Amino acid sequence: MALLRTLNGIAPVFGSDCFLAETAVVIGDVVMGDQCSVWYNAVIRGDVNRIRIGDRTNIQDLAMLHCTYERAALTIGSDVSIGHGAIVHGCTIHDKVLIGMGAIVMDHAVIGEGSVIAAGAVVLQGSRIEPGSLVTGVPGKRVREVGEDLSKNEIERIATNYLKYAGWYMKG
Repeated sequence: MALLRTLNGIAPVFGSDCFLAETAVVIGDVVMGDQCSVWYNAVIRGDVNRIRIGDRTNIQDLAMLHCTYERAALTIGSDVSIGHGAIVHGCTIHDKVLIGMGAIVMDHAVIGEGSVIAAGAVVLQGSRIEPGSLVTGVPGKRVREVGEDLSKNEIERIATNYLKYAGWYMKG
């Protein structure tokens, strides 16, 4: 069973049909929507500020979600995929976004709907990424529009697949 911890009297809250891997960690002021999944060794620390996550969002293995005390909460929309080993810290991620493996998104960054943050990219503090952007590099820069192919074959495909994978695990 996942490690779920109440801290300072605040317990994590989950919507219906969420999958939490046995080694996932969720602490404190975290509110997650329906049909979300938190995978192996992912950590969601709502200990110093609030974390809000929409529906059908997947937090993949080794991802770290955190905030900054009294300065930067974390808000993640619906149908978002946070890739393996990504760090998402005190920012806002709108709906239908893919955060690639090993990417870092810093405090007060805002990632517009339908965007892809490529694997290994670093989105600096306070950055504003317009909707539908493909961002690569260190520091992250918009290289082009996401386009229909990338939207369907990456953002939607990954989010849909993780709903399926979670279903496998929930059935046993």
